[in-house]
Amino acid sequence: MSEEKACDIKIRAYHFSKAIINLISKTKIERLYFSIVDQLIRSATSIGANVVEAKAGSSRKDFRNFYTIALKSANETKYWLCLIRDTEVIGVDKEIVKELLKEVDEISKIIASIIININKE
Repeated sequence: MSEEKACDIKIRAYHFSKAIINLISKTKIERLYFSIVDQLIRSATSIGANVVEAKAGSSRKDFRNFYTIALKSANETKYWLCLIRDTEVIGVDKEIVKELLKEVDEISKIIASIIININKE
């Protein structure tokens, strides 16, 4: 994997995490939805954190494992965003949620591609 590609996904995951945090910070969340929002923030920020950890991995296996965790976090993030999109969370901009879903889908495809390439080497 090229250094440029790793940097791109790291930056992209970071900006995605920021966008999730900004969305939630601008929304008055009812108590009923606290756990969903908490899980969303945890999974979304985990993507970038694991990509960064992969870079510091001590072996190829370590590198691959962190990317696998990042992919799982991206998939979990899709679940929480879909749940927010399809429920009555008041104040959440559904158009922004749709954009975030598209972005996390692209991020997960990039991470999956990196994992596939690691396994080929």
